[in-house]
Amino acid sequence: MLPACVDDYVGPDNVVQFIEAFVDSLDLAAAGFERARPKATGRPGLDPSDLLKLYIYGYLNRVRSSRRLEAETHRNLEVIWLMRQLRPDFKTIADFRRENKTAFRKVFREFVVLCRSLDLFGRELIGGWHAAEGCQQRPAQLHQD
Repeated sequence: MLPACVDDYVGPDNVVQFIEAFVDSLDLAAAGFERARPKATGRPGLDPSDLLKLYIYGYLNRVRSSRRLEAETHRNLEVIWLMRQLRPDFKTIADFRRENKTAFRKVFREFVVLCRSLDLFGRELIGGWHAAEGCQQRPAQLHQD
């Protein structure tokens, strides 16, 4: 039988815990992120920290397409936990990247510097999880939809 709570699937040593702690420690307004605004179609505005967490997860796992990131929010338990069961559509995800391009560069650069200072590339990032080889790419090389 499966646990009823998503938290039961994500242990304290899971990489999404690291991503959440990193993003929660940032001052996103100072980095230049704009709050996602509601669209005329009635989609709710999302906190930029939620979408940034999704992009960092995608970066570490080589998932760059906004459509694939949207799919991850529906099927991947780590992403469901990280996003607190929010499910933005691909257009919201793509717009967030487009509107915050400069801020992304700053934050991804800071993420890479932190990981390098902790000697995490090519080693265990957190308890058994290994950093993907693709993490050594420049963070500004985000694929655009």
